[in-house]
Amino acid sequence: MLPLESWRRFALDMTNSVRCWWRHGIFYQIYPRSFQDSNADGVGDIAGIIERLPYLLALGIDAIWLSPVFLSPMADFGYDISDYTGIDPVFGTMEDFDALIMAAHQSGLKIILDLVPNHTSDQHPWFVESRGSRDNPKREWYIWHDQGPNGRPPNNWLSEFGGSAWEYDPAILLSRFPRPAAGFELAQSRGAPGHP
Repeated sequence: MLPLESWRRFALDMTNSVRCWWRHGIFYQIYPRSFQDSNADGVGDIAGIIERLPYLLALGIDAIWLSPVFLSPMADFGYDISDYTGIDPVFGTMEDFDALIMAAHQSGLKIILDLVPNHTSDQHPWFVESRGSRDNPKREWYIWHDQGPNGRPPNNWLSEFGGSAWEYDPAILLSRFPRPAAGFELAQSRGAPGHP
């Protein structure tokens, strides 16, 4: 662990404009599915982003903010991630992703991944295991709650998408959020393989 004075120097260094490029940088968000299709399958992909790097550079941007390209059943347009360590084949391969990073960095562009670690797909292995039983060790990695009186939701929380924030799960007779909400306050989930 660094001594306190080292941390202070580090904090002062963070005011350096090179280290804080993002404070004044120009970002261009790319939703890969609709950005550039390189193989004529009707879906944008990572190779298409690489093809368009000259266009992005001409815009004068500093960084690409890349919407999710991780493995996903696409129930929530890629934000329902089933594996944080792989690239969804609809967008390409890990080799394509590595090539994008290399090409962007060689061009002087940075890449920021749009990562939402507070929920996963209901197909993520952690959730599947969590759903298995009330005694499962991963049970507390997600937000589960017994139903309220007469089978109603446990509280009046509303979803950003309309209606209740809860969904009945008949497999274990409990309610949960429609998108599995991960309880990352637990140290076990933070250190787990595949945690973002």
